[in-house]
This record gives sequence, C-alpha cells and structure tokens, in this order.
Amino acid sequence: MRILLVEDDASLASGIRLALKPEHFTVDHISDGATALNALTEGEPFDAVILDLGLPHLDGKEVLNAVRHHGSQVPILVLTARDAVDDLIAGLDAGADDYLTKPFEVAELKARLRALLRRSQGQISSVLSGWGIRLDPHTLTVSYQGKDVALSRRELALLQEFMSHPGRVFTRDTLTRLVYGWDEDVESNAIEVHIHHLRRKLFPGVIRTVRGIGYVMDKPPKEDA
Repeated sequence: MRILLVEDDASLASGIRLALKPEHFTVDHISDGATALNALTEGEPFDAVILDLGLPHLDGKEVLNAVRHHGSQVPILVLTARDAVDDLIAGLDAGADDYLTKPFEVAELKARLRALLRRSQGQISSVLSGWGIRLDPHTLTVSYQGKDVALSRRELALLQEFMSHPGRVFTRDTLTRLVYGWDEDVESNAIEVHIHHLRRKLFPGVIRTVRGIGYVMDKPPKEDA
C-alpha cells in the first residue's frame, strides 16, 4: 500500500515513516502543501494520505478542499495540533476521513490507517482472500490452500495491491511507484522478477499479463472470494 505523508516536521515525518515500514507500507514524504496538492491532482497512485494541517505555502485544509474539489476520493487522515472541536468539525466537513491530534500513539495511527484502507475498499475484515490465497495485512502473513507462503517485503506489497483491487490492470510504472515510491533506485525488470516469484510461490495464473499494458489479478469466483 502506498501512502503519501504530508508533514513539515522532519523529525515527526521520519518517525512515522520508520513506524510504518514494518507494516509494508510504501511511504512517500512531502513537506509543503503546494507540492502535496500537485502530487495528489496529477494522477499519482496513492492508497491513502496522512495530512498535517499546519503546512508551509498552502495550508492543509486548503489542500484537503482542493483535492476533494478535484474529485479525488483517496482516504485522508488528518494530523494536527489543533484540538478545538470547531477545528475537528471543519476538517471533517472539508473532506477528511479521520482525524488524529498531536501528540498521538503510533499504534493508534496504524490502527486508524488500516481502518481507513478497509473502508475505502469496502472490507469489513482487513484479511484479503481469493483464489485460495489468504493475506493478513496486520500479521503480514500469506497462505495458499491452507499452507503458509514466505514472501519478501516487495512480493507481499505487490500481492496486497493486486488483491485489494481485483480486476484492475496495473501498468509496470504504476506498480513500481506503488511498491518502491520515489526515493529508491529500482532495477528496470524489478516488477517482472517479483511477479515471476509470486507465480512460482503461489500458482502460475495468480497474476495475468495484459500484453502491451501491464498486469492484472482477475476477480476470484464468488464462492472463493
């Protein structure tokens, strides 16, 4: 899952990224509102946004309003030191999906983020299943036909993207940004290698190549979903 973190406090941003890394989130960080708005309205694929309100260049509430006016439904969790009830209501009315005031516990941030992602995908449980595969994002475990399967961090992140969006065709560039983000050097064939490993560890047809476009994990039969 790819998360955009918009926070101007470098120390706090570093701590959040470090805390989310074991959860296998790919976290891209932006420190000002104007750049964040550009990223969110130019088609970058993010699964959720953690947005501070007190930002330079463009206030977080203005970013929130503009993103919603643009038509984006990306889940947005607002972080702020503004704990007045009026501020909370204003943020939610502007389009925030949830609100967390500073200081906060990392465990609560993770839980709220998981809940946002579940709701955005129409899930009651965080566990993803289909085609005999069971992926638990909380415990970071995967099984196929009842047997545990050991996946690397990238393989798990890739599988989670496909299982969260069955039937969606992903280009290689989109998958690269979702799994690696902005800050890492990536080999040109990295996605192909990860998909090859998933096919070998699960089953050959788990991810289908759409020639000339990219890859897709087909929707499972209803009785297997």
